[in-house]
Amino acid sequence: MHEPSASPRELMAENETLRARMAYLLEQAERNHEIMCRHQAFDLEIVGAGSFPDLVGTIFSTLPVISDLDIVTLSLIDQNADIYTVMHRLGVDFETLPNLMFCEHAVELGFDMTPERLPRPLLGAYIPGRHHAMFPQPPADLRSVALVPLLRNKRLIGSLNLGSADPSRFTPALGTDFVEHMGSIIAICLENVISNEMLKYIGLTDSLTGAYNRRYMDRRLVEEIARARRQGYRLSCMYIDIDHFKRVNDTVGHQGGDDVLREVCTRIKAELRMSDALCRFGGEEFVVVLIDADLENASMVANRIRASVAGMPVGLSTGEEVAVTVSIGVAALTDFERDHAIEGVAQELIASADTALYQAKAAGRNQVVTFA
Repeated sequence: MHEPSASPRELMAENETLRARMAYLLEQAERNHEIMCRHQAFDLEIVGAGSFPDLVGTIFSTLPVISDLDIVTLSLIDQNADIYTVMHRLGVDFETLPNLMFCEHAVELGFDMTPERLPRPLLGAYIPGRHHAMFPQPPADLRSVALVPLLRNKRLIGSLNLGSADPSRFTPALGTDFVEHMGSIIAICLENVISNEMLKYIGLTDSLTGAYNRRYMDRRLVEEIARARRQGYRLSCMYIDIDHFKRVNDTVGHQGGDDVLREVCTRIKAELRMSDALCRFGGEEFVVVLIDADLENASMVANRIRASVAGMPVGLSTGEEVAVTVSIGVAALTDFERDHAIEGVAQELIASADTALYQAKAAGRNQVVTFA
């Protein structure tokens, strides 16, 4: 018994359905291809990022656009604030990166930290009480989130946090292969750029005292003078010299001299703000740049440093103690003329502080002199 054949009208309707289905599949394929191309371009962009702020800034500016997200944040584990400190000292302005957060311990990120098990992405509805640490400034209509662990060699280094106003965008039933791949690329880039920035920082610091070296100060002072000119704030410089340091070396040896250098550096740092810059300029000489400080304020800081060094003998690793004093010259930036070369202005500022230092030493040492 033969089945009745479909009528022409039914065949036309079936054909139209197939055409519509084919058009939908082609549209989806084109859309997926476009998304893939955008993400490939994003991967290339972050792989080529030359600095920490470039990388993080690209993640925050580009990822929400190409992935149609309402917010993207980043949480990094930074147990001893090493990353934050180094980036800050290299000039990163964290106020321009409000969606970047640091935490001390991996457990704060909320992943399953069961030993021998890698943390997995967490997808689901946005719950303010649970997700506040990842989205401290959430958009008003945030509805679903994906918390993606950033892993390097099975070690959790942070979390990429994605948020959407669409409640169905991230659900526990959704596959996570795509966001895991994205997280692995971002984790690799973060680790590489942080390592490079750390090496850059090491190359700009004095290994004995931990202060910056002269190379760093030459660069930083030019940057700060340019910024002071633009923003109209004051800038001061201190030139510090340990009095009779050769006598210290002759008395307690070079190891004792190294102990003195480290301790004097520590006492100087204790009187400075995080925004100020301390550099070992060479031998027993230090230079400090004080941000947004006029001559009077800089002189007050210099006197605190002088008193701190002179007020208590330096304990050496041998158990001995040695009395130490410093002489300090202070100068303030007065040349705000934009047509004067910044490099020359920087050299003149340090030379003025050095002149004041020479006067302090000539007047008997253990004192502060301001450049007139």
